[in-house]
Amino acid sequence: MQGCVRPLTDACRSAWRGGWAAAVILAMMGWIGGHVCGAEPGTENGMALPWPDRPLTLLDCLNLAEAGNGTVAAARKELEAAEGIVIQTRAVIFPTVRLGGEFSAVDESALEVAETPFGRFNFGQTETWEVGVRLVQSIYEGGRLAAAVRSARHTREAAIQRFQTVVLDTLLEVRVAYYDALLAQEQIVVQEASVTLLERELLDNQRRFDAGSVPRFNVLRAEVELASARPRLIRARNAWRNARTHLAHLLGHRVPDDITGDVPLRLADRLEAPPFEVDLGQALALAQSRRTELKALRATEELRRQGVVVARSGHRPSLQAFAGYGVRRSQFGERLDSERHGWNVGVQAQWNLFDGRLTRGRVIEAAARLDQAGIDLENADRQISVEVRTAHANFSEAGEVLASQERVVEQATEALRLATARAEAGSGTQLDVLSAQTALTEARTTQNLGRRDYLVAWARLLRAAGLDHELERRDLR
Repeated sequence: MQGCVRPLTDACRSAWRGGWAAAVILAMMGWIGGHVCGAEPGTENGMALPWPDRPLTLLDCLNLAEAGNGTVAAARKELEAAEGIVIQTRAVIFPTVRLGGEFSAVDESALEVAETPFGRFNFGQTETWEVGVRLVQSIYEGGRLAAAVRSARHTREAAIQRFQTVVLDTLLEVRVAYYDALLAQEQIVVQEASVTLLERELLDNQRRFDAGSVPRFNVLRAEVELASARPRLIRARNAWRNARTHLAHLLGHRVPDDITGDVPLRLADRLEAPPFEVDLGQALALAQSRRTELKALRATEELRRQGVVVARSGHRPSLQAFAGYGVRRSQFGERLDSERHGWNVGVQAQWNLFDGRLTRGRVIEAAARLDQAGIDLENADRQISVEVRTAHANFSEAGEVLASQERVVEQATEALRLATARAEAGSGTQLDVLSAQTALTEARTTQNLGRRDYLVAWARLLRAAGLDHELERRDLR
């Protein structure tokens, strides 16, 4: 048996139209934010996304959801916000350049005056000004500079993995909604076929009653069976309508207000369940290496580790070098525009010998955050193991159920043919025919539901194992 997997290789990612890897790169470059600035989810350049004018395959729906789904759009903005945090975190390693100026005026009586045999002299001017530019570069910050670089890298990695988690969860939701829509579509076919059979049975019994070969009871029973089948058809059509509405919402489309009937959304695929197979041990191993939730938590743990380094840097001195150039009013010039200018360079250092235990408190907080991140990672690891095992068990169950239904429809169809032939020959009863018709309807319904459950279970297993979904088929064993 063959398994359907999308390997996380560069070739496959580039081949997937609208893949989330491309979305990540574009979002990190800020292209998306600038290109659709002000646009809302489900819009393109601020305008509503065009309604699909052709039947959609599952892959079409996945790509449309990546482009227009509101949850993905919000996550993309969160990714852009994280890039802003990365820039802020790295800012400490770069020099700062400050341009400053000042003008002041003081009362003449506030100036120092020197009495000499040659007259009175004021020390200073009643009006002074100065303008200068200074560059300051941190040289040593107690380990905070290197920690800032590592923290920025882990912040970006955690943000990317969280974004990918949102995208993959959304795509799983789209897949399930697509399969639900296919099921609803197939159920209409089943219920319409059931109503058609019962209408034919009613006409046949009405004709026989008119000929006097069957009692009125047969006609009444056929009418009751037909009346009981019609509500199931009505519900199936409504389920199809609701399934398309929900799918359109996940794709980022808003159903136009002028559409009061069926949603004009057509599906190109069929509800078919090709055989898949995956080994539980390999699925568990793949989940450890590919689940984006674990990657995000590992990056968060490393980020918290750097937080401890930053907190401890408060116990150490800081050293900066500076260089500048300034212009000021001359202290002895008579004119306001008389000036002196020149450059200056130097170093400056600070060391908090006692800060009221502020640094101690920060270290305690950072260490606790690090321990918490480790606990979160362990909990997530156990939870994902449970998810994989549960998904694999559900997939195995769905496969067994589907296999048990392989020949049921064929057998039920043959049983109905035989019951009808016996009734026409006079050796069977109407009850046999109606029972066979009911059994055929139930068999078709169960088979369709089994296919849907099998496809959904497979999709959930792939998601639990951290695998991508389309593009390639290969054996997982």
